[in-house]
Amino acid sequence: MAKNHVKFVKKIRMKIVSTVKEIQKQIRERNQFPLGFVPTMGALHEGHMSLVKDAVAQCPLVVVSIFVNPTQFNDKNDLKNYPRNIDGDLALLSYFLRENDLVFTPGTEEIYPEEDTRKFNFGNLDSVMEGLHRPGHFNGVAQVVSRLFEIVTPDIAWFGLKDFQQVAVIKELCRQTGSKVKIITSPIIREKDELAMSSRNQLLEQDIRKRAPVIYKTIREASEMINQKDIPEIKSFVEKRIKNEDGFSVEYFEIVDDTELIPVIRKAEMNKEKRYFGCIAVKTGNIRLIDNIEFKLA
Repeated sequence: MAKNHVKFVKKIRMKIVSTVKEIQKQIRERNQFPLGFVPTMGALHEGHMSLVKDAVAQCPLVVVSIFVNPTQFNDKNDLKNYPRNIDGDLALLSYFLRENDLVFTPGTEEIYPEEDTRKFNFGNLDSVMEGLHRPGHFNGVAQVVSRLFEIVTPDIAWFGLKDFQQVAVIKELCRQTGSKVKIITSPIIREKDELAMSSRNQLLEQDIRKRAPVIYKTIREASEMINQKDIPEIKSFVEKRIKNEDGFSVEYFEIVDDTELIPVIRKAEMNKEKRYFGCIAVKTGNIRLIDNIEFKLA
């Protein structure tokens, strides 16, 4: 085991730091702008790497953080079971980051030297979909993202559109706090069978994983119905299709606009000047899978 670890360390080119003091020192010494930032919770996959590659292409200095944030988990078992693979994460990053780039791997005491009791109000943004089913989740997201922005002071930060609602919340967080960080979003990266890449996919039982692509297939078909069917019929189609898959249940499926995330009740409410997305959360056993797709009016 030790031999493999030594071999692994030799592969790493970028600088790995774990304290706030050291990451800030390294950033000051490099003094390169724009500073790009990719915050992650680890268990990295190709979806994360698409963000990292974009950041490297646009910024002379990139920081990637790996931190499983406890304050955004309303379910302690979910936090406990969240996949962690720091050695694998660093090995993967070594193929994309440069010698000058930084990986920040703090412990909880570095991010929260004192308990974070801040409460954020995002109105409708955190009261529907994920916010409704995971109370306190987006407050925890806001705590950690604002804290990481304060530590790293990036010019640009990258987030994936799989977490569609989270992106809207983070943009609102920047507006409320006056942050000048530019938020860039990247498209969902999918497996060959079109399941949205997620760190949670590796927790799926083999049979469930084999059938999980039904989620995207269903919402893609639903998106193609928007010009012929009304919203209630489309939602009924999605819920029935997923329910018919043994071991799967729909926690929510909503069609929302991309700024205020207000659920659409009837198609007549939709405005062709706006963009709309169908967002879904599916539970299978103890695992939640989310996905989304744009609904385009003709």
